Amino acid sequence: MRIISPGSALELSGDEVVLGVDTHRDFHVAAVLSANGRLLGIERFSATASGYGLLVRWALQFGVVRRAGVESSGSYGAALSRYLLSQGIEAMEAPGPGRAARRRRSKSDQGDAEAAACAVLSGRAHAAVKAGSGPAEIARIYIVARDSAVKAQRQAVNQMKALLITADPGLREELAGLPRRALVTACLQLREEGEGKDPLARATRFTLSVLAERIAHLRLQAGVLEKQLSTLISCHYPRLLDAVGIGPHSAAVLLTAMGDNADRLRCEASFAALCGASPVEYSSGNRQHRRLNRGGNRQANAALHRIVLTRLRWDERTQTYYEKRLSEGKTRRETIRCLKRYVAREVYRLILDESRHPSPATPPGQL
Repeated sequence: MRIISPGSALELSGDEVVLGVDTHRDFHVAAVLSANGRLLGIERFSATASGYGLLVRWALQFGVVRRAGVESSGSYGAALSRYLLSQGIEAMEAPGPGRAARRRRSKSDQGDAEAAACAVLSGRAHAAVKAGSGPAEIARIYIVARDSAVKAQRQAVNQMKALLITADPGLREELAGLPRRALVTACLQLREEGEGKDPLARATRFTLSVLAERIAHLRLQAGVLEKQLSTLISCHYPRLLDAVGIGPHSAAVLLTAMGDNADRLRCEASFAALCGASPVEYSSGNRQHRRLNRGGNRQANAALHRIVLTRLRWDERTQTYYEKRLSEGKTRRETIRCLKRYVAREVYRLILDESRHPSPATPPGQL
């Protein structure tokens, strides 16, 4: 252990100190600062369960630790953040210094750990980390696997169509014009022909059948994961699915963006900003204007967009609002932006209500 301060840890044991952690895959670098910003110590710990315990015990030698800044709390620092929360320490996402600050000073793990603690002291780090221990984290895990299966399906279909472009004219004409599902079904029935056939034609048929089998398998996996998502949301946030236009996948994406500890967001405006659905002031002189927010969680923003488009098609109240806004001179983009803001407010309140008044416990073995 490398202690920077010349004073003893026992002399500081009654004072409040701040912890900052620069996280990596295999190890974390921790720094402890006093309330006035004086560096008390820096140490490196392994990214293991025992390492987390050693890190907290080491930090407590310098005083009472109530707040901690953690870099990359959603990836390398996720497990550490959960451990800190379990120990009663308020963990916050420590923002990076930015490109301008990076250019002005050198880069080191010790400096990043100290900067994380400074961000907590200065108030730059104010966003609480996600608890990552409930339905939102489970939904995130399902979404990762489901989205990768859908992406792999799309890649395999594109590869199949590319093979057909250079395939034998007879085979190309046989499969031409088929929709995607019918094309996959037809390719599943292709088999490698006898020895008399052209080797190139046999290889093409065989490869198409392999790609079709891959697509069918990925489709089955995606369906199973979507069913798991639907069951999860139905058990913990049923009122989300009762709202018009909100399906299991969109509900899971928005729930994941919010996190299991919904109280980490101050209000529904914070959630809208997190989803990139808050208007951004863009005025100058006599021109008063607000533009689309291009920041925030883009997956959550896309989920809000899908919900709005669904409601524009099926929900009479949304259609009436849309026509009213257009008659007032708003553009289609501006009107959709307003609708996304309303949906973000509705989703926030539904999730918050379910968190405060949870549905009956899920039967054992249902998830």
